[in-house]
Amino acid sequence: MTTANQIISYMESQRNEVQREVLMRFFKTAPGQYGHGDEFLGLKVPQTRQVVAQLPRDFPLAEVPELLLCRWHEVRLCGFLILVARFERLATKRLENHLPAIQARDAILSLYLEYARQANNWDLVDLSVHKILGHWLLLPTLLGDETGQKAALYTHFKRDLLDRLAQSPCLWEQRMSMVCTWKTSQQGDPSWCLRYAEMHLHHPHDLMHKAVGWMLREMGKRVSMDLLRDFLRQHVHEMHRTTLRYAIEKMDDQERAYWLSV
Repeated sequence: MTTANQIISYMESQRNEVQREVLMRFFKTAPGQYGHGDEFLGLKVPQTRQVVAQLPRDFPLAEVPELLLCRWHEVRLCGFLILVARFERLATKRLENHLPAIQARDAILSLYLEYARQANNWDLVDLSVHKILGHWLLLPTLLGDETGQKAALYTHFKRDLLDRLAQSPCLWEQRMSMVCTWKTSQQGDPSWCLRYAEMHLHHPHDLMHKAVGWMLREMGKRVSMDLLRDFLRQHVHEMHRTTLRYAIEKMDDQERAYWLSV
């Protein structure tokens, strides 16, 4: 398969009506629910990953927008996973400071952000954002570079970009700003998680309560439980109960009981 149309035709041929009904209930597609209007073929994630694995390594990125604009949820996931696979190949240690790789990564990120709202359910965000946007935060970039210096690192530019996502009216872009910090925490940098956890602490949506608690838990596990405890001491009285439960999930029974009682 070398075109978006070929991928879409193949994935449509794998349609599974029984699984489709299951997925539409699971991803809350009924009127009034967060996934209202989303349409499914009934493919499981491993099936979509297999499609991506079968594509040529030089599959044209110009074909990806057609996948991301497709009505089918699984086809959009396929498009995002193609971007993930391409970005990861360009983000190895050997290529971190390689100018053509930096330029290619920046192009992938720009494409990802251009079509970010097509990631219109939590799985599309969670399976892609930390591997593209989150990883990009840790790498050299030329975006925002007005001097033309090779591999310039612009922390303010990156922070402003995430702030725009966090302040977006779109729930999925807001979730991106939080879940992308999974990667930065994995690499030992807690600052991104703490910044956006605080920013989203009073968010009204359950999906953000879960995302904030999840990322705080990962930050504590990957970086420092003491940092997590410090955050809890400062904010526990204003945190949503769901956020707190997610954040303390890896603590022992006695400590969990303590924070829940507070």
